[in-house]
Amino acid sequence: MNIESNAIQLRRPVKQTQHVKVVDPNRGIRRGIWWYFILLIFEGALRKWFLPGLSTPLLVIRDPIALYVVLAAWNRGLILNNIYLFGMVSIGIVGTFTALAVGHGNLPVAIYGARMFLIHFPLVFVMGRVFTREDVVKMGRITLWISLPMAVLIGLQFYSPQSAWVNRGLGDDAAGAGFAGALGYFRPPGTFSFTTGNTLFFSFVASYLVYFLFNPKSINRLLLIGASIAVLASIPLSISRSLTFQVILSLGFAVVVILRKPKNLGKALIGVGIIAILLFALSSSKLFQTATGVLTARFANAETAEGGLQGTFGDRYLGGMISTLSDASNQPFFGYGLGMGTKVGAQLLSGNRRGWLIAEAEWGRLIGELGPLMGIAAILLRLGLSVKIAISSYFKMAKGDMLPWMLLSFGFVLVAQGSWAQPTTLGFATLIGGLMLASLNDKNKISPAVKKRFKTSK
Repeated sequence: MNIESNAIQLRRPVKQTQHVKVVDPNRGIRRGIWWYFILLIFEGALRKWFLPGLSTPLLVIRDPIALYVVLAAWNRGLILNNIYLFGMVSIGIVGTFTALAVGHGNLPVAIYGARMFLIHFPLVFVMGRVFTREDVVKMGRITLWISLPMAVLIGLQFYSPQSAWVNRGLGDDAAGAGFAGALGYFRPPGTFSFTTGNTLFFSFVASYLVYFLFNPKSINRLLLIGASIAVLASIPLSISRSLTFQVILSLGFAVVVILRKPKNLGKALIGVGIIAILLFALSSSKLFQTATGVLTARFANAETAEGGLQGTFGDRYLGGMISTLSDASNQPFFGYGLGMGTKVGAQLLSGNRRGWLIAEAEWGRLIGELGPLMGIAAILLRLGLSVKIAISSYFKMAKGDMLPWMLLSFGFVLVAQGSWAQPTTLGFATLIGGLMLASLNDKNKISPAVKKRFKTSK
């Protein structure tokens, strides 16, 4: 009987384990965001070295991707209305009509200006909705990996003549892409079309680097050391005062973390020790000494021309805000038209792309293009969003999560006052804005926005 029972049991079919496949319905949106990031870093390389004949159309290569991501997110109901999004989109739509009706009257220029409000700004909220906190950390790790060859590249550009291939300008321009620095050296652009991109990139890296220095378990130690060397080397090699100030600002945010949570002092001392050792090693190199001398000369020249640190800081970070607001009443009520304050708009309207038809400072450009009412409204919306993110980031930091706080050290100024007329600056502002929002997602629980992203199928 037992033998027969065992035989019957052996003949019974074995119940197979069902495999559940997790499908991410927002995978296309997420991939689009990653492509936006990749093209932001390497768009200039395509325009300078690999596809120079397409330099002009490649200027807006990220726009179709941003448009796809926003429309796909809209179709899936992932874009939730809020005062910032509604206000900026409304200004973009009304501003387009006023530009054509009472402004410059050029449709391509108006569309070029409106895309900041209608495509890139909404992308900030799509990233905040679709990206998880782990996505934010992952992008940080990849950014640190990219910083290693980028540092080598700007070193080659720094010490190579402008006629060298690594210094070729847009459209394979043999005159070079570098910008005057000091002592006969030029500010290197890296993979970007202009030196501004290189400054923004390493400022972006620095904010992540400080975060990982406080959280070394979440990253490869060799990568952390390599990225530290890359950032330290990039400061003199870039000949950029803005990068110097930004790194100092990120370190200042780290000091706030220590003051708020004294238990982080040990981690900070370890980080300071690592940086001190690396800085000592770099300072013994003649190449690093030369670059440091050039950067020092750059500061000295700027101090003479701009009236010291006060003038430099005022121009770089405050951007003439007070004078811009006081001059708002002198602008046409509906402004001169969206897009006119950009260099692309200047070229299409006047044939001169090197000058500014309205103002170089961002707030002055907004008021000049849109007029006092809509211009100041756009400024207040951008400033309000930055302040709201800053408050939320501070409370996150107070609870022990410093990721949003360190990203804020780079993103606050870009979202509130960054020069969005420049495509690379617009791209970094969009990216860091979305990352800051996404980093505010709870790190221990799946948020409702993320839960809707997944469904299961047998």
